[in-house]
Amino acid sequence: KEMKDRELYSHINKGGRPRQHLLSLTRRAHKHRLRELKRQVKAFAEKEEGGDIKAVCMTLFLLALRAKNEHRQADELEAIMQADELEAIMQGKGSGLHPAVCLAIRVNTFLSCSQYHKMYRTVKAVTGRQIFQPLHALRTAEKALLPGYHPFEWKPPLKNVSTNTEVGIIDGLSGLPLSIDDYPVDTIAKRFRYDAALVSALKDMEEEILEGMKEKNLDDYVSGPFTVVVKESCD
Repeated sequence: KEMKDRELYSHINKGGRPRQHLLSLTRRAHKHRLRELKRQVKAFAEKEEGGDIKAVCMTLFLLALRAKNEHRQADELEAIMQADELEAIMQGKGSGLHPAVCLAIRVNTFLSCSQYHKMYRTVKAVTGRQIFQPLHALRTAEKALLPGYHPFEWKPPLKNVSTNTEVGIIDGLSGLPLSIDDYPVDTIAKRFRYDAALVSALKDMEEEILEGMKEKNLDDYVSGPFTVVVKESCD
């Protein structure tokens, strides 16, 4: 398929020869070749990101790395982006980190709630500004990311399953016969209800699903409503 795409592209090129790779061109040639893309990125940045073109481009690069399974380089880029954002805030150019970013920092640096709270108070006292968000804001952001946050319903209703959708973390051993032989006393088990976890995963994939529909020329249906059919299968 890639070979066919290249052949098709080389025929369209009016110069009569295959175009050079972008990275081998001059800055002036870059501007010429990418002028339409630059216009689209600028328009999107002004509409969605307050004119922050750099953030949009960095995010596109991040998505490209993830798509190629280059997760190590993507993680390094994310760390740089967070550091740049933090530096801008320290210099008084921002309004503080988003709660979801603070949550990611706490999780990725293995900080306990008490350790994070101590860091939050210290930074606020030293800088006089609220750069990090308080713990309650992180907990609110976390709820939106975990199963049990988004309402849903099954049609037809499932037998022996509660219609309550606000089901978050469940004790992993609840409803199971306890046995010292099977479960050591220091065992901690947590789980989610299957349907709540499924809905959470779908909401997490919402943007990708809608983009895929647009690529398939299904723009008339992106506003929903959607019917999700679940087919059980063996792993």
